[in-house]
Amino acid sequence: MDTEAELTQRGHSSPEQGEGRPRSAFSGERRLPRSWRRAGLLGVACTVFLLLFANFVVQPFLIPSRSMEPTLKVGDRVLVNKLAYRFGDGPRRGDVVVFDGTGSFVRERAAGNPVGEALHGAFSALGLAEPSDTDFVKRVVGVGGDDVVCCDAGGRIKVNGVAVDEPYLYPGDAPSAVPFRIVVPLGTLWVMGDHRSQSRDSRDHLGEPGGGMVPVDKVIGRADWLGWPVTRWGSVSGSGAQAWSRVGGGSHG
Repeated sequence: MDTEAELTQRGHSSPEQGEGRPRSAFSGERRLPRSWRRAGLLGVACTVFLLLFANFVVQPFLIPSRSMEPTLKVGDRVLVNKLAYRFGDGPRRGDVVVFDGTGSFVRERAAGNPVGEALHGAFSALGLAEPSDTDFVKRVVGVGGDDVVCCDAGGRIKVNGVAVDEPYLYPGDAPSAVPFRIVVPLGTLWVMGDHRSQSRDSRDHLGEPGGGMVPVDKVIGRADWLGWPVTRWGSVSGSGAQAWSRVGGGSHG
């Protein structure tokens, strides 16, 4: 009887019953991979959400050059409002816009490596890489139908006969060192950088097909906010609104 009782006690404490340290260690090994899978799926879901949000609503845009100083500096990240012109409204004079310059500022070219372009596009959409070399950020100076002249006796640009004060210009820069007079075709924009002496803009493409005009349908969105660095948080497009309030005529066409 004593022998049977001892065997019974050993049976209850046997590892084959799944008790003690072996069971705990085995369970821990099963839980660890599952937690990593959850974290991975969450990361993928967040990335997909951010890409969709950037593609359709607001996209970070990394400023790569000095052409928009002092409004925007190299390394700034602006938030581009892609809904600004989706519901019937069009770009207005004074707006800072991001646009695809293919066919206006740069020539059409053969497609490159699709995988590399897709990866660069994804990083650019998240504000982690420089934008495509066909994307530009400039200020709208003339919309469809506008008569834009530089410069009047005071050295200012005139739009539809009204001289425009431009407080956002880089200190010491003239409104333009190149004289011009153009009438902006309907459905297009005349755009210029705020750092006029450092900006390649509509003026530099006057003699080319399209005459430096940017089609409205090539506008990606309006640069509304400065998101980085935090010391420069604030509005972007509103900086020139008052300067353009007196200009009449023209059409967004």
